Amino acid sequence: MNRNIANCKINPAIPHPSYDRKRLVTRIVHLGCGAFHRAHQAVFTHHMLEKTGSDWGICEVSLFSGHRLIQQLKEQNYLCAIAEKGAEKTELKIIGSMIDALHPEFVGHKGILEAIAQPQVAIISLTITEKGYCIDAASGKLDVNNVLIQQDLANPTEPTSAIGYIVETLRLRYERNLPPLTVMSCDNVRENGKVAREAVVDFARLRDEKLAQWIELNVTFPCTMVDRIVPAATPESLEEIAEQLGVCDPCAITCEPFRQWVIEDNFANGRPNWDVAGAQFVKDVAPFETMKLRMLNGSHSFLAYLGYLAGYTHIADAMANPDYRQAALDLMLKEQAPTLTMPTGTDLFQYAHRLIERFSNPNLKHQTWQIAMDGSQKLPQRMFDSVTYHLANGSDYRHLALGIAGWMRYISGRDEQGKLIDVRDPLVDQFKSIYQQYGLSIDVVPTLLAVFGNPLSADPHFVQVVTEAYQLLLKRGACHAVATL
Repeated sequence: MNRNIANCKINPAIPHPSYDRKRLVTRIVHLGCGAFHRAHQAVFTHHMLEKTGSDWGICEVSLFSGHRLIQQLKEQNYLCAIAEKGAEKTELKIIGSMIDALHPEFVGHKGILEAIAQPQVAIISLTITEKGYCIDAASGKLDVNNVLIQQDLANPTEPTSAIGYIVETLRLRYERNLPPLTVMSCDNVRENGKVAREAVVDFARLRDEKLAQWIELNVTFPCTMVDRIVPAATPESLEEIAEQLGVCDPCAITCEPFRQWVIEDNFANGRPNWDVAGAQFVKDVAPFETMKLRMLNGSHSFLAYLGYLAGYTHIADAMANPDYRQAALDLMLKEQAPTLTMPTGTDLFQYAHRLIERFSNPNLKHQTWQIAMDGSQKLPQRMFDSVTYHLANGSDYRHLALGIAGWMRYISGRDEQGKLIDVRDPLVDQFKSIYQQYGLSIDVVPTLLAVFGNPLSADPHFVQVVTEAYQLLLKRGACHAVATL
């Protein structure tokens, strides 16, 4: 089946955009056209357009890999199929909120910069992952030693990093006396708006103090909390969607029915009415963000590392093991929920049980390997912050300790059967060096903890608890270690 979604007749039973796509203009430029963005922000925008008839269109940009995806989107007029797979049924829809797609390989640096500098563009949104912000984990400031940042400082008009592109675009708008805009992070990063602001202003200051001052006064950086489980596309998932569509869509995405978006209402130059599509605008995103990072993402990481080590390919496979299911629930309710301060009316018990239900969805093939990526960037906000609370309060954190030990065992590069693990992490070379020095032994624990630059790495009680958990993994394996919880 090689027919295209744009030039063939699609199954008429599948919902198509009900709005006139010719009316849409580029008001949002999104950096990082990955699966999550297409299944989340693009879907919210699609449903907003169906209910409001506004003209907010999205221009997609991939800065690094993804040139093939950009070309495929162009070939099918930027239409995309979304399959929302619940435990009982699958609902398929075609979304039309994307109206352009760019990659440096096709339009060069200037083409992307000029696209963002268009006067009508009001929002730059981002899903560039934690490492895309080029922030030094220890200081929280821009990492001036980052290779991409150094390249962009040396040649700022032909940037490489997302931060370099944003600052150069803001310079163009500043010099052309164009309206300011909003930089909206949609990454799973704590206080993502503040992180984006820190990176952008720090980089601008290294270039031009007046530009940095203009950004500080005029550009806004709202924090957001995003939530939807979106597995990476596979040949099987694409084929399944193609069977229902009647045509191939290489850009199609499978995701869960649940979606959530909490947004700080702080926009410099207007925004879409995403609230009509279910988004929630608030003054302070931080409580919701911390709730999600610790309860959802923290338990996801726990299941990813300990599940992969036990031989489980997907999260739902691990959840079929009663020990893993109970451990994930206990982690959420006993060790993560107590660390949270939530607005009145928030039901964390119900939230935890809803997460267990979502993780257990057998039709959602979310790979443990995919979630396990970039752990060095994720664990501080997902686990370490909660450990700090428990140490201060003298409370139990053995699930968190085992999750951290599971990460350590995972990044050794070999599973419990001795098979190679394809570890994806910005610090992977450092991990290899540590394991070459110490081998698969408890001696790696203090050195790996020190990687995070966190005061916890010097706490003897914490180091001892993690060491004992790591030793249990070495002796008895992940399944036994989870069962002991």
